[in-house]
Amino acid sequence: MEITCTEKELFIFKKVAHAAQELALETYLIGGFVRDKLLGRDTVDADIVCVGDGIALADAVAERFRPRPPVSFFKNFGTAHLRADGMDLEFVGARKESYQYHSRNPQVSPGTLEDDQRRRDFTVNALAVSLNATNYGQLLDPFNGREHLAKRLIKTPLDPDQTFSDDPLRMMRAIRFACQLNFTIDPHTWQGIHRNAERIRIISQERVTEELNKILLSPKPSVGLDLLYQSGLLHIFFPALVDLAGAETIEGMGHKDNFYHTLQVVDNLAAVTDDLWLRWAALLHDIGKPATKRFEEGHGFTFHGHEVVGARMVPRIFTKFRLPQDGKMRLVRKLVELHLRPIGLTKENITDSAIRRLLFDAGDDIDSLMMLCEADITSKNKKKVARFLENFEMVRQRLTEVEEKDRIRNWQPPISGELIMELFQLSPGREVGIIKNAIREAILDGEIENNFDAAHAFMLRKAGELNLKPRANG
Repeated sequence: MEITCTEKELFIFKKVAHAAQELALETYLIGGFVRDKLLGRDTVDADIVCVGDGIALADAVAERFRPRPPVSFFKNFGTAHLRADGMDLEFVGARKESYQYHSRNPQVSPGTLEDDQRRRDFTVNALAVSLNATNYGQLLDPFNGREHLAKRLIKTPLDPDQTFSDDPLRMMRAIRFACQLNFTIDPHTWQGIHRNAERIRIISQERVTEELNKILLSPKPSVGLDLLYQSGLLHIFFPALVDLAGAETIEGMGHKDNFYHTLQVVDNLAAVTDDLWLRWAALLHDIGKPATKRFEEGHGFTFHGHEVVGARMVPRIFTKFRLPQDGKMRLVRKLVELHLRPIGLTKENITDSAIRRLLFDAGDDIDSLMMLCEADITSKNKKKVARFLENFEMVRQRLTEVEEKDRIRNWQPPISGELIMELFQLSPGREVGIIKNAIREAILDGEIENNFDAAHAFMLRKAGELNLKPRANG
């Protein structure tokens, strides 16, 4: 082959070739596997297209492995999948497609290899390698995809208006590939994205979110996010993020462009973690700023409370984007709400009480919160950045010292609401909450020690202030 495969890959493709020959099916490797191999990238996914029945070919290939791997197939789409020797093989019959403008569901009919290559999204994904005996290993490149790989160029095989009208999600895929592979989008293709941006509205939210997540998981997400913004796509499916864009000056006092600041924070965090949800927290950490923006005479622009407003927006955004409403959403909401707290602790003479409260509120997510806060430093002044990082290191040391001493992280007060109700013969209500909160605050403020006896004595005093008396044997 013109591409370099491992012995295992060659072994698998020989089995595919032999099965195809028995069924008299023209068969080819196509798409991402060929592209990635030519780029020298590791991949375990291979798309195989045949001129005929892709499901039948998948079954015949599965028979050549022991034990026989299960075959998943989708008759409506004529596709099948199996996993063999650590590789995912996707089989499909070559087809041609035609679309009506109002729908992205194509009318599909059997076709040739050339028909199948024409319907591909980009020239670099239309590359095919023959698995046929007559020309085994030959690279078939009707749209100069290999040249575009060398030039690191994303270009549609057909007129971009047709390609993007057929499947508007391809506009986001173009941007995602440019971001993941560090490619440039061909100018004519880029203009086509601009012209067809509105077509993204017919794509399901789940598919849009999947592409957005892949962009967020790329090595430098800002590249893709900025292209989404410049293309107009972001304005359509994520206007709340676009609202961050722009800087304003009044009376000589201005504020930074919070959109590009956010992109830098996402990049900073991406440099230290692959966690998708921490990257979402970075993306949303300032999402409440447009709603809280004010200009104060003689002071300038303020965004008071933007962390609280932003945290309240997180559940709505997760719902809109069909993201999980479980602990992932709660983590992002917590990090957005707390992201200013560690900054306030960089000042001198911060009390143990303030440190204890942050540990209590952040719990096991304190390390993630500190990562977000450090990523939030985007000044171009290297000395300023170094000073902030040094201050954050001091905060980390204080957090460690207080946690070792007081064990506040994931801590629960030693007196429960159930014990308070039993001791004072109370039903759930205001008085129970007052006592329980007072005990928690007293411990966090360092007024009493974090143990049962100290909390019990404090509880009795607080109950006395409320004219509550313990039951006789309490």
